[in-house]
Amino acid sequence: MKKLLLSALTVALAASFWNCGGEKKADSTASTGDNAEFKFASDVKGKTLNILCWEGYADKKFTKAFEDKYGVTVKGTYFGSSDELIAKLTAGGGEVYDLVTPSPDMAQALVERDLVQPIDLKRISAYDSLAEKLRAMQDVVKNGETYGVPFTWGPDYLVYNADVIKTEPKSWNEFFKPEYKGKVALWDDISSLYLAGMLLGYDKPDKGGIYNMTEPQLAEVKKKLMQLKPQVRKYWVTAGELDNLMKNKEVVLAVGWPLTPATLKKDGMNVKGLIPAEGATGWIDRLMITKNSPNKELAEAWIDYITRPENMAKVGEVTNYSVAHPGARRFMSPELQEITQMNNTDYYFEKLNFWQYVKNRKRYNEVWNEVKSGAM
Repeated sequence: MKKLLLSALTVALAASFWNCGGEKKADSTASTGDNAEFKFASDVKGKTLNILCWEGYADKKFTKAFEDKYGVTVKGTYFGSSDELIAKLTAGGGEVYDLVTPSPDMAQALVERDLVQPIDLKRISAYDSLAEKLRAMQDVVKNGETYGVPFTWGPDYLVYNADVIKTEPKSWNEFFKPEYKGKVALWDDISSLYLAGMLLGYDKPDKGGIYNMTEPQLAEVKKKLMQLKPQVRKYWVTAGELDNLMKNKEVVLAVGWPLTPATLKKDGMNVKGLIPAEGATGWIDRLMITKNSPNKELAEAWIDYITRPENMAKVGEVTNYSVAHPGARRFMSPELQEITQMNNTDYYFEKLNFWQYVKNRKRYNEVWNEVKSGAM
């Protein structure tokens, strides 16, 4: 009799859970399987998801399956710098774009300026499996709500043409060698100030020092970059522009992302990227939903989809960037694991000085523009 009563109670509890909590959970989350269905409240077929993102983040190799699955279109608009991102949003883009992919020196600013909205993490099935170090960062958390989901991360590499530079560079000071006059490319971004600050030791003992430099320090940074100016052929804006500079052999040394060596390797070039002895700055790009997104549900569905490990592996294959889901390794070749640092993430987390919010961004931009114009 006791066994029968216990069995009946078990069945009743299970039914109660299914009708209440269990059903609710099924509606708000999706499994991590590639064929899992995201639960939409309304029909999304025919809609377009507009993403304002860094180059490579809307590649058809990983967007097409999502488009086919839900009958939608994913349209990527690329920006070349964090300042271009915020300029597009504040110029009315907040009602055009659904998603943005800011780096950490801008993500907090988007939250503070009320340009993005909180994300319902219960709708992101793989969120709890993303790298804990990335999820723990508080720059996109406000009043207990999270405004950004980790997507990719990586280094600002020293990129070089290994057919021209036979000996692997050991230092960023390679840029200053006389034989490379007019053969260097820097990114047209205030992150060049971060790099100069590292060379001057302003990241010691506090890594955050290069994101909060004083006026005297900024003066020294400017001086350092002015010394480098004769070496610089071009301040590149997009990764594609840097690729062309390398292809045409206009430059042999550059600051670049892992995307450049990966792209040029496919074109048969012997271009490599590395972290020099002084270290390197790095970035963590988030997926954030704009405040006035016309397609919030579709944006949530995209975040849910692309953060699953099998899909993050595809992002890593296209970009050669590290991705936020450690489980993506299972879907990567040993070579790709090596290229994306996914087989040794702890080392790279320690080695890189990840960008931070720059409160005095206006002043940094002024100094950077003075460097480019040659103003003393």
